[in-house]
Amino acid sequence: MDIRRADSGRDAEAVAAIYAPYVSDTVISFEDVPPTAAEMAARIDRLTNTHEWLVAVDAGEVFGYAYACPHRERAAYRWTTEVTVYVDPGHHRSGAGRALYKELFGRLAAQGYRTALAVIALPNDASVGFHEACGFELVGVYRRLGFKLGAWWDVGWWQLDLA
Repeated sequence: MDIRRADSGRDAEAVAAIYAPYVSDTVISFEDVPPTAAEMAARIDRLTNTHEWLVAVDAGEVFGYAYACPHRERAAYRWTTEVTVYVDPGHHRSGAGRALYKELFGRLAAQGYRTALAVIALPNDASVGFHEACGFELVGVYRRLGFKLGAWWDVGWWQLDLA
């Protein structure tokens, strides 16, 4: 497995394919419609101007990705970032998610970011366990914040000190 910076031209299609079932079939993402490869390319290009977007590759195939994005636009939040990781289900429990996050966190810390936030739709024991194993701590839960697949879902916020 190699981890490298995402390239919108060659990685957007694979990233969109990995993400699509999380959008269509779960509440892990609160998006309703899976973004196209073109939309993913635009997201990669937009975010990599200030943050990191990484892909995990094996035998030339992208099978996972992690990225950071701004938490809020106000200046006081400029040292805080939200992070997320998605891995193709065929590679779950392979260590890819942890490896992506480890590389992402190192790069973010080198850029001067101090805090990483993870947002998790609840319940999601697998994601909570993964994030807590990566050092995140629960800081709060918003109740019935998102409506998807015919139900209201809670959203938890986890925090990691990068400094």
